[in-house]
Amino acid sequence: MRIRSGDMVQIMAGKDKGKKGKVLATHASDNRLVVEWINIATCHIKKQGTTPGQIIKVEKPIQASNVMILDPESGKPSRIGFKIEGTKKVRIAKKSGKIL
Repeated sequence: MRIRSGDMVQIMAGKDKGKKGKVLATHASDNRLVVEWINIATCHIKKQGTTPGQIIKVEKPIQASNVMILDPESGKPSRIGFKIEGTKKVRIAKKSGKIL
């Protein structure tokens, strides 16, 4: 997976299309991402002992193909490429060529 935790992404499809957020977690095995304040679901927690029941909002994973990384220079969505610098392979934004 080319997108990593901490990257800023824009949602390209789905109910949150056009929103931007930070990647909190990646699940490479099923190609999904958890993005901050995107794909919010309401979870009802049952009371347990003295802890009261509550309703909380949780971010659910979304498909990685529905997001694009934001270019660090322009802030617009960009594809990801790779370049060899010295002995290291680094990710670059295709739109500007800047290192991610």
